[in-house]
Amino acid sequence: MVAAVFHSPRDAVPAAAADARPAPPVAPASAASAKAPRLPFDWRALWLAVLPPVIGLALLVGIWGLLTFNSTTFPTPAATFVSAVQLFADPFYSKGPNDQGIGWNVLFSLERVAVGFGLAALVGIPTGFLIGRFAFLNRMVNPLVSLLRPVSPLAWLPIGLLVFKAANPAAIWTIFICSIWPMIINTAVGVQRVPEDYLNVARVLNLSEWKVMTRILFPAVLPYMLTGVRLSVGTAWLVIVAAEMLTGGVGIGFWVWDEWNNLNVKHIIVAIFVIGIVGLLLEQLLVSIAQRFSYDD
Repeated sequence: MVAAVFHSPRDAVPAAAADARPAPPVAPASAASAKAPRLPFDWRALWLAVLPPVIGLALLVGIWGLLTFNSTTFPTPAATFVSAVQLFADPFYSKGPNDQGIGWNVLFSLERVAVGFGLAALVGIPTGFLIGRFAFLNRMVNPLVSLLRPVSPLAWLPIGLLVFKAANPAAIWTIFICSIWPMIINTAVGVQRVPEDYLNVARVLNLSEWKVMTRILFPAVLPYMLTGVRLSVGTAWLVIVAAEMLTGGVGIGFWVWDEWNNLNVKHIIVAIFVIGIVGLLLEQLLVSIAQRFSYDD
């Protein structure tokens, strides 16, 4: 005979009540994250990023030092470094219009580059959009671009001097005409590579040409356009140094030529490094902006 076991109603726990029991306390998110193990610092990546440039620079200085060890005309790295320290001890002195520190000369050159480059962007980018968008304009302007783009930058300088009768606007004109072509070409190529499906959707929706330009073409063309801008600013910085050597006045190009007239080769070498560093900074700035608006990932 099997004995049946009955539990009293007080011992029975409804399922809903069992589910309603309070859950065990959970540690706060801040405490949990504080206990999470920290990832080790990637020293290898830092080492690979820093070491190769340092070795390359040391190799350059070493070869330079070996070649000028017994030289009486070309300065050694040590003598050039001492001269650089003296120059940058007071880079913004001003003793007249033709005797100013290297800092002022770099700033004046950057000002000319900014004006000429800005004018080239205002003209070149819209022109590139129009050329890429309309086949008739492309066929009309393409021969002119192909004809004028290979012309040497300094060939435009006498035209600027003839038209503007002054050295400063002539230098800005030279920057403008030489830095406009990469922006026109890259922007036009970007417009032409926009998928045709995007434009078909715009036709179905009866979008105006302005909305097609701003809502469809501009976001798709932006990486191409920024590539053209990056190439143009490098060209502009190259051109201004050569133009200032011929026009005179204040600027890093004129400063280099003036130091050559004084046979101060150490200052010329310092200026070469300054020109390279400024150009590298401009390049890296625009590369970072271009990567920010890249759609490759």
